[in-house]
Amino acid sequence: MNTLFTALVIILAGGALALLFSRRFVLMKMATIGTTSTGCVIGLLYSISHLLGYQAAIEKSWSWLHFFTLAFKVDSIALFFLVPIFTISPLALMYSFHYMENTEKSFRTAVNYFFFAVLVASMALVVTAANMITFVLAWELMSLSSYFLVVFDYQVKENRQAGYLYFIFAQGGAMLLFAAFALLYHSTGSFDFSSFSSIPEGPKLLIFILAFLGFGSKAGIFPLHIWLPKAHPAAPSHISAIMSGVMIKMGIYGIFRMYLLLDAATPLIGQIVLVVGMITGILGVVYALAKQDIKELLAYSSVENIGIILIGLGIGMVGVSEKNQAMAFFGFAGAFLHVFNHSIFKSLLFMGAGAVLHKAKSKNINQLGGLMKRMPITGKTFLAGSVAISGLPPFSGFIGEFLIYYGAFHGVSNHRLSFILAILAIVTLAVIGGLATACFTKVVGLAFLGEPRTEKAARATEAGLSINLVMIFMAIVCLVIGVIPEPFIRLSFAGIQGIAFTAGYNTREFMVIVDHISQTAVFFIGLVFFIGLLRKFLYKKKEIGSGGTWGCGFTQPTVRMQYTGTSYAAEMIDFYRPFVPTKTHYSGINKIFPGKTTWDTKVEDVAEIYYQRYLTQPILLVMNHLRWIQHGKIQLYIAYIVLTIIILLCLL
Repeated sequence: MNTLFTALVIILAGGALALLFSRRFVLMKMATIGTTSTGCVIGLLYSISHLLGYQAAIEKSWSWLHFFTLAFKVDSIALFFLVPIFTISPLALMYSFHYMENTEKSFRTAVNYFFFAVLVASMALVVTAANMITFVLAWELMSLSSYFLVVFDYQVKENRQAGYLYFIFAQGGAMLLFAAFALLYHSTGSFDFSSFSSIPEGPKLLIFILAFLGFGSKAGIFPLHIWLPKAHPAAPSHISAIMSGVMIKMGIYGIFRMYLLLDAATPLIGQIVLVVGMITGILGVVYALAKQDIKELLAYSSVENIGIILIGLGIGMVGVSEKNQAMAFFGFAGAFLHVFNHSIFKSLLFMGAGAVLHKAKSKNINQLGGLMKRMPITGKTFLAGSVAISGLPPFSGFIGEFLIYYGAFHGVSNHRLSFILAILAIVTLAVIGGLATACFTKVVGLAFLGEPRTEKAARATEAGLSINLVMIFMAIVCLVIGVIPEPFIRLSFAGIQGIAFTAGYNTREFMVIVDHISQTAVFFIGLVFFIGLLRKFLYKKKEIGSGGTWGCGFTQPTVRMQYTGTSYAAEMIDFYRPFVPTKTHYSGINKIFPGKTTWDTKVEDVAEIYYQRYLTQPILLVMNHLRWIQHGKIQLYIAYIVLTIIILLCLL
């Protein structure tokens, strides 16, 4: 474990170097990226080597303030979650070299790099924490550092509001975790995680629900997700990548870790996780389909993928309660593999969106178009990420979802409610996959194909070298995982080997299926290359002309005749209308010779509507009635404090 802590010290040193060299912009970026990435590589090598050769958990602790103990434990689950942390972080840093190029924001950029290093280190501490005190300190450090990363462009009002909203949800979730930990401490008298399973069965369900909501706020489960589509568009794109690709998985880690620590006998926990996962997955992708801001769309897509991961965990938990080892094994393994896969392709997509914003100066897909010709590397890598996130072979998203499907089909043999839930999970995954394909067909078709809709899109060029290299590497990884999935599947199997119920499961039969999938993928790619080469050979000596697309009778078609994001998705959105409220403003035609006519459609988040109606507005109403308390008289303020102390002493 000393190697891991050495890696974290190097990562934090990289953040400190950013502040030290803040006046030397290029030197600051090179020193910070080099040092922090070195620490991440050391941590990654440590995690993978110990995960593949896992024997037993490693523990370490220190006394703190002569009363508390900072305890750490590295088991197979912690090691697995360390892998995406140390994989995505250096890639995001390398991407930022050309993305963060405004020398006028030199000090602000240095502060951003510092908090980036703190975020990476705190996430690693979260997954290795072994008692409440250590976990809470690391969790709060993670929340605070990510808040400062979100408000990088704090001069923009919308960004400040997004930061406030994220902070409220982060601290609200933390309060729920504190409540769960308070109940655990009351029952055990100990801060150690190892004591959780000893509490009576009665309070375990309540404790899990409190923790589930607290961790779910960080993960972005429905309806605790509304901070994601606000914070991700506000943050720089490499920060969006690390937050969506890695940080929200800390919520998933917390949910799964709490489930294992409580060791509750009730099957209700797995059923709750599975149902919430299905709701989160479907509504997340529907809202993504409805959005035109590419980063907001990707944020809702993260909600969808959190739903898929929860479906996998829920299938595994139901399998444990039903004593179905195959169902539990593949449900957990599929969820773990999707955690890793999502960290890759979602980070790639956010980086692609950042490159588009950097060069085309717009996040609205209705103001883009034709970027595949002007930004070919960005377009092709974004297409690879889109295929992967849609769960289509031969890319990485398919194999992770395939494991979850495999676990769900093993649950079809169960009885009554478990059978129904397994069937619903299979149908839900199919629906999510179809809607995700439609969503990213919309993004790629409108943003990268067709003709430019604005002058800025027409003048767009490829982004910087570091941006392109990172995106190319991540696109290749998405393809490699899909074509040669066995090493990555075994990595997910290694991640769950510390779970007693699934230990020792024989995967030989399944790996034969994986081998067939790999061979089919290789054959498909070979066929595509063969057809491409054949086409090139046949057209080698032929003159190829070009002309405008047929305009359906119009002699001079314009870019305004292309599909918009709203028109493309309208019919699919209408099907979910009760859960996806739509506001339409139409100025109408009321003159013989009408002037300018407008048609504006906006899809609102139903959770946000209800928060405003039943939570925010009542709180503001009460606060307005209590405004008289703030009157500026120091004597009465002191009286408030004294009165509060007297009341607390009486309660004690």
